[in-house]
Amino acid sequence: MNSLKVFDELESEVRSYCRSFPTVFTEASGYRLWDKENKEYIDFFSGAGALNYGHNPPQIKVKIIEYLNHDGIVHSLDMATEAKKEFLEQFNQIILNPRKMKYKIMFTGPTGTNAVESSLKLARKVTGRDSIMCFTNAFHGMTMGSLSITGNAKKRQGAGIPLGNAVFMPYDGYLGENADTVDYIRRYLDDSSSGVSLPAAIILETLQGEGGLNVASYEWLRRIETLCREKDILLIVDDIQAGCGRTGTFFSFEPAGISPDIICLSKSISGYGLPMAITLIKPELDIWSAGEHNGTFRGHNLAFITATESLNYWKEGTLSKQVGNMEKDIRNFLAKMVKEHSEIKGEVRGRGFMQGIACGVDGLAEKICSIAFASGLIMETSGAKDEVIKIMPPLTIDESGLREGLNILKNSIEDIKVQSFINSKRKNVSNQKRLRASG
Repeated sequence: MNSLKVFDELESEVRSYCRSFPTVFTEASGYRLWDKENKEYIDFFSGAGALNYGHNPPQIKVKIIEYLNHDGIVHSLDMATEAKKEFLEQFNQIILNPRKMKYKIMFTGPTGTNAVESSLKLARKVTGRDSIMCFTNAFHGMTMGSLSITGNAKKRQGAGIPLGNAVFMPYDGYLGENADTVDYIRRYLDDSSSGVSLPAAIILETLQGEGGLNVASYEWLRRIETLCREKDILLIVDDIQAGCGRTGTFFSFEPAGISPDIICLSKSISGYGLPMAITLIKPELDIWSAGEHNGTFRGHNLAFITATESLNYWKEGTLSKQVGNMEKDIRNFLAKMVKEHSEIKGEVRGRGFMQGIACGVDGLAEKICSIAFASGLIMETSGAKDEVIKIMPPLTIDESGLREGLNILKNSIEDIKVQSFINSKRKNVSNQKRLRASG
């Protein structure tokens, strides 16, 4: 019997990841998963960045069990609980204070797009302006406000209505290596006849995960911040996927030395894959009135428990150092693949544990990921045309696991005969045209 039949029959057609990974998973630990047939997989996906510390970290799991065994509060809206108190204190002590960062912590609804929506609302409330400046290839979530500042046409189309109050500008490198996109943006803002009004905020990802692993230089980020200060524009950093250590430092923007007005965090902030999101707000901007932005599940105490325990990864510099060292191994491997397999027309992109290869052959990245999955490696694609093979292992993966996963990827690239793949695609397109013509 087809083990996926029930999903085909009962679950909405909107499902996506299960189409790329067509099996029923039953167990997971660290950087490994097992399916119903007891087949083992290495995880280079990490729950789309929600599992930075791997599956079921033992020291976090035991805290959940202890909490539930003592009938700890699970749901509390935004009432005060011991679990929330402990998270607030530890986040301030371990993350904010050592970085000399002063922010109020806002608990939004439990997903990343909730954090983004709250930041947009607050920026408009603070400035009295309605437009938001965003960037090409940006992805910020699937609710209406977040979609309005997301670049991908297919995702935007899902809204079903026109999306406005957003101005798109070219991201760093979008116009080519020699084009200065900050000067480009400044020109629009300096000219009262440009048709671009002064926005309430500029929102950006320092590393565009879903957009194709495009990386903003530290200098570009600093110049965007300077522009914001000169024009009295709020700077929002969406660190939902790139944050919580994914690029090596807890916040992805730390090496640039910038100080965003608002920071959006979700995905791995809970440390265990439990739904949780927070918005960090500079104190002078925290002008909300009570209940002006709320949500039934903004008091997920199990997530507070796991999030607090996960902060222990950041008490010492060990994890950051490990990511920094292994980042080089990943980059060297990818560079070697691109050099040895020129037929894939590859380009290495990304930073930290969020790297990959952009393939210049249509459909090739998806095919390589499909072969890798059949061989026991879970990866996803990203980019406007799913052209990027995206590598996102847990930050806690050991060298042996990383090598094993990279070797599967290497074999998957070598297994595919690119010219045969191209010819097959051309033949399929030709057949489809012939069928349409005869119909």
